[in-house]
Amino acid sequence: MTIDLSAFPITRKWPAQHPEHLQLYSLPTPNGVKVSIMLEEIGLPYEPHLVSFDTNDQLSPEFISLSSNNKIPAILDPNGPGNQPLALFESGAILIYLAEKSGQLLSSDPAQRYETLQWLMFQMGGVGPMFGQLGFFHKFAGKDFEDKRPRDRYVNESKRLLGVIDKHLDGKDWMVGNRYSIADIALFPWIANLIGFYGAGELVEYAQFKNIARVLEQFQARPAVQRGLKIPVRD
Repeated sequence: MTIDLSAFPITRKWPAQHPEHLQLYSLPTPNGVKVSIMLEEIGLPYEPHLVSFDTNDQLSPEFISLSSNNKIPAILDPNGPGNQPLALFESGAILIYLAEKSGQLLSSDPAQRYETLQWLMFQMGGVGPMFGQLGFFHKFAGKDFEDKRPRDRYVNESKRLLGVIDKHLDGKDWMVGNRYSIADIALFPWIANLIGFYGAGELVEYAQFKNIARVLEQFQARPAVQRGLKIPVRD
């Protein structure tokens, strides 16, 4: 059966070479790689498209037609619910959708399922925004501000959040019930970015968080993670 995605304007800017596959519109940022890692983990065929911030692709009418908030990542699944195409943005929502579609990385046990969603929301509502602001004030334009109180506010909150995670991981292999899940896929790219790309490890005293360091190492050792961190390939 031929699948026609021409009704979606985004395919005019990023034509689908394999319209039968899930279409991923993204960039390898902490939010973007959540979805590419997830797709690599579950083995679902997909076609990645690079949304370049250098050329403001995220502000194009074609991208906004799919992602109303002009943020990556976004997906277009030609085989969505009821065998109808499904367009979706927001990385957390996409992780839940892919977990339910594949039956992987989100437990069917109600207690574990809601604990997983709890930590996913913790990342989306706390870790992502706080670490992102710290990156702005430490690495990007904000670093030149003479007043360091805004930076320090995000430093202190980031340290607090790391402390919450580190304490929770004491004696655990992963975030939820010693089972790898979408909670780990959501959290650890942000932690890696904080101490790597943002270069804020010393600022948040990362060396004290031994449990996080242990689990981050095993997360980064996963083949699907290593592949997903590089997708979509930058020009």
